[in-house]
Amino acid sequence: MDGIYRRQRHIYDLTRKYYLLGRDRLIEGLDAAPGDTVLELGCGTGRNLAVAATRYPQARFFGLDISAEMLSTASTALAQKGLASRVTLAVGDATDFDPESLVGSGRFDRIFLSYSLSMIPGWQQAISAALSALAPGGSLHIVDFGRQERLPRWFRAVLRNWLARFHVTPRDSLREVLESESAKRGASLCFESLYRGYAVRAVVTARHLPS
Repeated sequence: MDGIYRRQRHIYDLTRKYYLLGRDRLIEGLDAAPGDTVLELGCGTGRNLAVAATRYPQARFFGLDISAEMLSTASTALAQKGLASRVTLAVGDATDFDPESLVGSGRFDRIFLSYSLSMIPGWQQAISAALSALAPGGSLHIVDFGRQERLPRWFRAVLRNWLARFHVTPRDSLREVLESESAKRGASLCFESLYRGYAVRAVVTARHLPS
């Protein structure tokens, strides 16, 4: 991944803002309370962390990414915005990570993935790892490419061929995987299709421990 992003990281945010739709809607839905811990898996350049940390100034933020090159860009960007002291970054694999050793926090109140599942080969494992790292009553938030089921067939073909050039693959079975994981864990799932299927947004809420 470092080889891919060594140059791309410098223009990543400028180009992605035109087609990574729904990211800010995801951040608005985090609804992080004061003192909450929030983790982004596949945080890339830190763009989402900066927006979220600004919106929720009393929450604590953590970012994990497998690319040290991207985290270098994220660290610089967060420092420029005066957010470095509120966001902890770490290199790690979203499919198999130890929250305590990486970021010093064993469980998180919110975890989110923004257009990263479509780039993670073991994306099902990433979902499982994220759900395992949630605190009781916490929630996992996801936005990513959808099935494009209500868009013209030609558009779907062009989009997917173009995405493949960047090693991006929409996860057409995402809803089914989330339904299965939620059922196994007694969690609740909210899943919605956005922009005629161009993107999807999902929220999995972990069950509370019995009082």
